[in-house]
Amino acid sequence: MNLEKVVFAFFIILSLTATFGFVVGDFGDQDHHNVYELFAAVVVNLIATVLKFGDRSHIGAVLLATSLVADLHLIIAGVVWALATGGSGLAPGTAAMGAIVSLASGALLANGVSVILLVSETIQLRR
Repeated sequence: MNLEKVVFAFFIILSLTATFGFVVGDFGDQDHHNVYELFAAVVVNLIATVLKFGDRSHIGAVLLATSLVADLHLIIAGVVWALATGGSGLAPGTAAMGAIVSLASGALLANGVSVILLVSETIQLRR
């Protein structure tokens, strides 16, 4: 077993599940979405992106692109959260929370594509 491939797959799947954990719940309800979950999703996605930089294959380029899309969505969601709260520590309003969760949903979709590509590449490998 190759430890590098295990870590690579771990972070790709963890980025999907961390984003999913943030997105689950009512879009506008602040109680269903936590800023620390969003932060964790951003950090894990950034780690997954860094791990994808070494692959020079075509599938590696597509994996990197999906990760960059997810990063962009999650970073913008974090900026929207920061702007909506204005540093007050209060939860964003319903409209802002809807935008934040919508952006995170875009990242969830990009991460889903990344996992599908990872699984399809794994299935195609011959021993």
